[in-house]
Parts: sequence; C-alpha cells; structure tokens
Amino acid sequence: MEKRFTDIRGLFSQAMRRYGIYLILLLIVFAGSVLSPVFLTSKNIMSVGRQVSVTGILAFAETILIIGGNVDLSLGSQVALSGMISINTYLGTGSAVLAFASAIAVCVCCSLFNAFAITKLQMPGFVATMSMDFIARGAVYVYCKGTPIYQVGDYGKISSTYLFGVVPLPVVFLLGVAVLAAVILRQTCLGRNIYAVGGNAEAAFASGISVSRTKFKAFAISGLFTGIAAVIQMARLNTGMPDTANGYHGDAIAAAVIGGASFTGGAGTAAGTLVGAFVVGFISNILNLKGISIYVQQIIKGILIIIAVSVDIAGKNRKIRQVAREKKEPVEPREGPA
Repeated sequence: MEKRFTDIRGLFSQAMRRYGIYLILLLIVFAGSVLSPVFLTSKNIMSVGRQVSVTGILAFAETILIIGGNVDLSLGSQVALSGMISINTYLGTGSAVLAFASAIAVCVCCSLFNAFAITKLQMPGFVATMSMDFIARGAVYVYCKGTPIYQVGDYGKISSTYLFGVVPLPVVFLLGVAVLAAVILRQTCLGRNIYAVGGNAEAAFASGISVSRTKFKAFAISGLFTGIAAVIQMARLNTGMPDTANGYHGDAIAAAVIGGASFTGGAGTAAGTLVGAFVVGFISNILNLKGISIYVQQIIKGILIIIAVSVDIAGKNRKIRQVAREKKEPVEPREGPA
C-alpha cells in the first residue's frame, strides 16, 4: 500500500513538473478575466503579445545558455548598443535585412567575447557577462554621444506591421524564435550537447563532447536571438534610445526559470520558456490594469524567481534522495549554483 502511494505521489510530482507551468498559465488567465473585463479582449491579448515579444525572445537567448550551465547579464545593454547601430544602418541603406544583420552581428560578437572570457580566460560567467554589460552600455553612449535618434523613418514599421492584418509582426518573430529554439534543442546534435554540458560538463567531456566549442555555439545562438530582439525593441519605441532595455535580462531570466529552465543546468524546454514569458507578461498586464505600481511588479517578479528556483532545487533533491534510497548509498543534496 505504501509503495502504491509512493508511486502515485511520484507520478503526480512528475506530471506537475512537466505540465505545472501550463496549469499556472490557465489560472492566471482565469484570474485576469475575473479581475478585469478587458483582459480577454483581442486588443489586450495582442498588446500583451507585443510587450512580451522582446523579453520573450531574450528569454530564449537565456534558456539556451542556462540549459548549458551559463547565464548572460548583458543582454539589455547588447539590445541598446546593437539597436542603435541597427537604426543607423537602416537610415543609411534603407534595408530592413541589413538592419537585422548589423544588430545580430554586434550581439554575436559580444556573446562570443563572453564565451571567450568564460572558456579561455576561465572567468566566472557572472563576472564576464556583468563586465560586458558595463562595456556595451558605455559603448552605446560613446557611439551616439548620449543623444537619442528621433528621426528613424520607416524603421518603426518593423513593429507596427500586422501579419494578415491580425497578428503583430513582433509576435510572429517571437513564435519563429520559439520554433527555432525548439528545433535546436530537441532535433540537433548541438542541442543534445548543450544539455549534456549543462548537466555534467566533466561527463560530457569524457564522452567526447568539446565543452568549450559547445559553449561558444550556445553563446552565438544567444547573440542571434538578442540581435533580433534589439531591432524589435527599437522599432517598438520608434526611437533610438541609448538607455533602453535596462533590466531586461532580469525579465528574460524570470521567464526562462519560471518556464522550467534549471540554474543547475541540463534542463529546460522552448515550450516552457514561451509559456513562462506569457506568465510574466500576463501578470504584469493584470497588475497594470489594476493600477499596481511598476516597483511592486519588480518585487513580484523577484519573488517568482525565488519560488521557481526553490521548487527546481527541491525537486532535484527529492530525486537525489530517491536514487540514494534505491542504491542504499548516502548522497549529498544539491544546493544550487554557487
């Protein structure tokens, strides 16, 4: 009887880990519909989609890194720097393709520098990416001399255009990045290597996986996604703002972690991150509709991250204890990343 109860509890815990985020999203949507009559209107839903598009794409950039055992604290500054360069590229060429290409190139270069600092200089990821945050933010002010770009021509159409007159183009980019991230993580050798390196770098190296090369590729993909987010952010503002995207890495990390990406590495999905992004977006939208201060919203997001990480570590500790009981060996539980 006790074994049967334990099996049922294990199945329930497994189901909640896999599908709990979807249940949370449904509960938030239900709560929003009760608290505000405009919450479920198509206009409000599309507005949330546009607001989530930038931080959502950045969340996929963070997810790729977090699964591989890394994190990037410089995404907001990269968005500002590459976005400003993108606007000037567009004004000089009139090409949206070149605008995207220039933003992506800048972000990939910044991300590869982060990878170099982590893998070759043996710097902690926190220190390396925080340093890049200062470098990129300072560089954007030097680049534009602290002056915003107000005359951006048709650049803003990248954000204001609707696909089939219904779906905002930023939402299309968000969904496209979600699909690309899912394919990379689940359908490619690189994705399997990222999971392996994040789960246990030493074991991955012993099995023939190049840990440093995998990290370089993961950071390059993160740069690709960040460059796309940068163009959309500047297009949404319809102005080149050097101080934009401050703290966006926090929202991106929150979406990734709430969506199931584990700070201990080796776990996470593209679908979970997409849902996590909308969970954060809908919570912010509900609080805005109820007139709650932006500062209170920051507190709530911080609490959500703490809860998500605590649940993740608790789940891993339960699994470790279960394995220990089965093997009858003492095993130390995880305490999370240092």
